[in-house]
Amino acid sequence: MIDQTWKEMYKAAKEVQNSCKISNHMEAGGIAATVLSASNRIYVGVCVDTACTLGICAERNALFNMITNGEKEIKRVLTIMPNDKNGAQCGACREFMFQLMEKNYRNIEIMMDYEHGKVVTLGELTPNWWL
Repeated sequence: MIDQTWKEMYKAAKEVQNSCKISNHMEAGGIAATVLSASNRIYVGVCVDTACTLGICAERNALFNMITNGEKEIKRVLTIMPNDKNGAQCGACREFMFQLMEKNYRNIEIMMDYEHGKVVTLGELTPNWWL
């Protein structure tokens, strides 16, 4: 369901999504993500892609932004791909969210398809965490 908070998260992600070449070995901004914290604050991040795998996904970038600002609980995650579609986070981002919220990761809402209002929980997306 697309409520006002999802709309604000989508808008915030679109505002920072701006694919650009930084150097011959680095690009950024093709994917943007927003995270809604437990305090209802929206944090943004963009992907940073490098030739040597030292880059970072937009989701973890947004989560680092949240943690930098003193928060540690996630309610929602929204990602916008370069084709303006949404989707599930990669395994590394899911694992980061698991470890961040070990006792309550299952309830994190993930926007899978903004256009159709499809939302799943991280628990539905990844039901069996290795720990």
